Amino acid sequence: MKPTLLILAAGMGSRFGGLKQVEPVGPNGEAIIDYSIYDAIRAGFGKVVFIIRESFADAFKEKFDRKLKGKIEVEYVFQELNMLPEGFSLPEGREKPWGTAHAILVARNVINEPFCALNADDFYGYKAYKAMADFLVSSADPQEYSMVGYYLKETLSDFGSVSRGICDTNPENYLEKIVETIKIVKRGNEIISIESDGSETPLTGNEVTSMNNWGFKPSVFPILEKRFKGFLEKEIGNLKSEMYIPSVVFDMIDNNEAKVKVLEADSPWFGVTYKEDKPFVIEKIKTLIEKGDYPEKLWE
Repeated sequence: MKPTLLILAAGMGSRFGGLKQVEPVGPNGEAIIDYSIYDAIRAGFGKVVFIIRESFADAFKEKFDRKLKGKIEVEYVFQELNMLPEGFSLPEGREKPWGTAHAILVARNVINEPFCALNADDFYGYKAYKAMADFLVSSADPQEYSMVGYYLKETLSDFGSVSRGICDTNPENYLEKIVETIKIVKRGNEIISIESDGSETPLTGNEVTSMNNWGFKPSVFPILEKRFKGFLEKEIGNLKSEMYIPSVVFDMIDNNEAKVKVLEADSPWFGVTYKEDKPFVIEKIKTLIEKGDYPEKLWE
């Protein structure tokens, strides 16, 4: 059975200021998602599931349905604020999505096979998809998951702070801990984590970092459902709280519910966090095309 690619594209892109999920960055209007799906197809994925808001479903279908027809199976799943377990109701004033863990959870009715869940606006590189596909096909343990790791220094923006999950691994390269580091900035040749109290912690840049490229089995869905109910019991009144998948993964590891293999893909990562990042991304893709890694017209 071929694995599925689950693309998390329901976020609002507040720092970017628009629908960055379909922002053109390729020479013929391709978005980063186009390159993600292209890489996934040649790495051996058999289906792509888009997690989106219903309000921009038409924009997504117009952009992807025709070009992907006959190349890969496509499904759309909506992540809406009122998609809550029985016994919970949407609090007045809530505008933010419930987070990446909730986004994965809403796909539980359309995924019955191992799957890779990742961000819509991040470029992960072909080797990352190949490493993930190979893992998902070969791993027989239903509680063994995976994550593609990147070095922190390769994941920063020149135009503002970023939030990253910094990882500790054991000698067998299984994940032991994720530290959600909310405000990381480049300052000259230094990389600094700015804590909530304003204090600063220097980082080397060689820390292994989660860029939300996860490999899961269907066994994760009941775990996510249980965790989401617990999250709502504590946080539903906090209008800006979100349930992030790295925190849930660490909780699963801590409770011996899962183990997570950290995969080394040796792939380039880049993304569009801020509008100012876009020219850099366009130039990076142009360079990859010139190297022959991608055709100039991706879908022809």
